[in-house]
Amino acid sequence: MLVNQLLHQAQMSPEKEICGLVAEKNQQQRIIPVNNVASDPQNLFEMEPKALIDAMRNIREADEQLFAVYHSHPQGTATPSALDSKQAEYPEALYLIIALGTKGVLELRGFRLLNHTFQSVDLHLV
Repeated sequence: MLVNQLLHQAQMSPEKEICGLVAEKNQQQRIIPVNNVASDPQNLFEMEPKALIDAMRNIREADEQLFAVYHSHPQGTATPSALDSKQAEYPEALYLIIALGTKGVLELRGFRLLNHTFQSVDLHLV
């Protein structure tokens, strides 16, 4: 299940923000992790440019769509930062943020981008 995979990936790297893409075809999603090369990966994420380009090419070649962009907040909440909004470049995608900062509780929230402003969306497990 997509949610379990994302939460597991975040738990495996609790000291830095994880990031990547989710591709979709025929309502089947797959996660494409992308290395975080930010100068301060504990508080920021920056997808490695070549890996991001390769991932987007792979999505196109597999006749998939970009379903979501995801990253984690190891110390904070699952709320987009001002920098997250400023750097967001895929208005067609869902943005998923995983928070590890609450003791004993993992949080996953979804957002849509509208004029470089994130709007919260309800996530439903199916």
